[in-house]
Amino acid sequence: MKRIRVVINGALGKMGREVIKAVLDKPDLGLDIVGAVEEKVAQQYLPLLKTSELIPFSSDLHSLLTNCHPDVVVDFTNAAASMAAVHVAAKLKINMVIGTTGLSEENIREIDQLCQDNNLGVIVAPNFSLGTVLLMHLAKIAARFFDRAEIMEMHHAKKIDAPSGTAIATAKAMLQARGKPFIYPKTEKEIISHARGGEVGGIAIHSLRLPGFMAGQKVIFSGPGETLSLHSDAISRESYMPGVILAIKEITKRKGFIYGLDTLLEL
Repeated sequence: MKRIRVVINGALGKMGREVIKAVLDKPDLGLDIVGAVEEKVAQQYLPLLKTSELIPFSSDLHSLLTNCHPDVVVDFTNAAASMAAVHVAAKLKINMVIGTTGLSEENIREIDQLCQDNNLGVIVAPNFSLGTVLLMHLAKIAARFFDRAEIMEMHHAKKIDAPSGTAIATAKAMLQARGKPFIYPKTEKEIISHARGGEVGGIAIHSLRLPGFMAGQKVIFSGPGETLSLHSDAISRESYMPGVILAIKEITKRKGFIYGLDTLLEL
């Protein structure tokens, strides 16, 4: 079977490093890291840990893709960098797996159009944790049976955005499944501004930012005389790797735009 050639955009970031490690730890996956990209590069080649191999390393994505001929670009950068990357990849007919959070609905529509115009395969996933994806799926089922719901998301103190993209995606999925807003109890007197968190369609979203967390989410549904809680925790970034590897392998077989891992998991 032909091995899949992969370039990592954002290779020195926490997720970029984790993807490289996951691929190197399991050579039987059929994946090869053939290039790396960062915004600022001081060397021409990047040494791969645990091996003596050097791979091309550049801040010029177009040039590197032209020289490396990858099958897939894995992108964990930021919204602006991801959008620039998908335009480059589209011109070169190279598939992408994007794990960047903060992409707007307009960005998503633009990526979808680029896929259609260039016969390109792109997966954008707000979360690659299989536990979180399953939590979102179960939350959609529960949303049909409860009138009230709140979301609490927990992340490390250095996370730059709040609420998380996963929490927003979960709320939107719940609202789509329910078909109407949830009942949001109005607080008559709010002693501290925003004490009830943010709100999406009647769902209050609360964001915790503490050093003791990596990533987690809890969805609480409430009905007469009962509550239902769904809780998922990612203890380390290793938890995202099965989802990332699945996305890399699947996008080489498909064309078009895919949002979320639920399609790949046939949920």
